[in-house]
Amino acid sequence: MDGELNWKTETGGDISASPVADDRGVYIASETTTEAAGAYSPRATGAIRALGNKSGVTLWMRTLQSPIRGVLASDGHAVYGGAADGRVYAIRKDTGQIVWVLEHSAPFLSHPVVSGNDLYIGSEDGTLFCINRETGQVRWRYRTRGSLRAPVAVVDQMVFVGSADRNVYAIRALDGRLRWRVRTGAAVQSVLPTLKGLVVTSLDNFVYALSPARGVRLWKRQLAGRVAGQPLAADDGALFAPLAGDECVVLDLRDGRKLNSLEVGEDNNTGASPIAVGSLLLVTTRQGLFAYGEWSETGTQGN
Repeated sequence: MDGELNWKTETGGDISASPVADDRGVYIASETTTEAAGAYSPRATGAIRALGNKSGVTLWMRTLQSPIRGVLASDGHAVYGGAADGRVYAIRKDTGQIVWVLEHSAPFLSHPVVSGNDLYIGSEDGTLFCINRETGQVRWRYRTRGSLRAPVAVVDQMVFVGSADRNVYAIRALDGRLRWRVRTGAAVQSVLPTLKGLVVTSLDNFVYALSPARGVRLWKRQLAGRVAGQPLAADDGALFAPLAGDECVVLDLRDGRKLNSLEVGEDNNTGASPIAVGSLLLVTTRQGLFAYGEWSETGTQGN
């Protein structure tokens, strides 16, 4: 890999959701604006297409009434996404055929998660859906009091979800019944499962560690700013990129104390999540992409 540009392509509009890719291709959701802003138009404004990952050529395209928002999810057969008009789509990867559509009364701006035979997706009115990903049948739904945008965490037959209503919910994957609910100081940004418990970030600039069994708070720590992206967890530590300050911070998952830091420059962090590829750590900043070596399973970093 030498970083040379292989191809680029026009998407026919603005990209409306984070894409996904596999060995078949790259799947991109896009939107086009109406000719007269604010005016009623029956014209479809959304689309999803598959691009060849070696050539960038469009393999298929499917027009949608409204654009998919948030993030696309996929499995071996289909791509899933929630749209601005309250529809959830399952679309075949090989042909672009719509497998099923679920209609809801509120829009979606979320990160769907595939787990086993189920698809989990949250809506702007706070409804979490558990959907059979093959048939589109709703297995159960649970209503919170705030929008659901972050991905759920599914661990040991439990579904953990953070809501804009300041609560973290633990819901049984079998039947959608609430096991426990814990309130934080502000809208919840992410819930991340780790070997030491659940790591939760919220808009009050705090990181919380909760027990998965009962929701008991194990520790909390305040950061320099809120964390917009998903933290990156290893065995013993987790990396956070707060939007204020001049560093990314690695916290010990056992007690929340600071283990390490990565200097990125004053207010240089973005809402993008850090990524680990092998031993390489990639951090997106306002000045570009930073790459760090020797990211280990303990969450420490070398030069």
